[in-house]
Amino acid sequence: MPDEPTTAARVVLFSREGCHLCADARAVVAAEATLAGTTWREVDVDRDVEPGRDLGELSELVPVVEVDGVRQGYWRIESARLRRALAAR
Repeated sequence: MPDEPTTAARVVLFSREGCHLCADARAVVAAEATLAGTTWREVDVDRDVEPGRDLGELSELVPVVEVDGVRQGYWRIESARLRRALAAR
């Protein structure tokens, strides 16, 4: 389960309700974050507000995954790429 929005998470999954690729991405993010022992959270691009950020840019790309604010993928999220990004600290 993702952390609460108030937690500073290393991994952010941008998604939307009814997105079948988002469900796949959620499973990848949850597994890789658990393996890395790090936090993650999910942001609904249609409902949530990210201070200082226009989520409209991500609307056509969901799901989108960022690690430490850097985009690591969109549409189909790759476990290996996410794992490398989490290891590179």
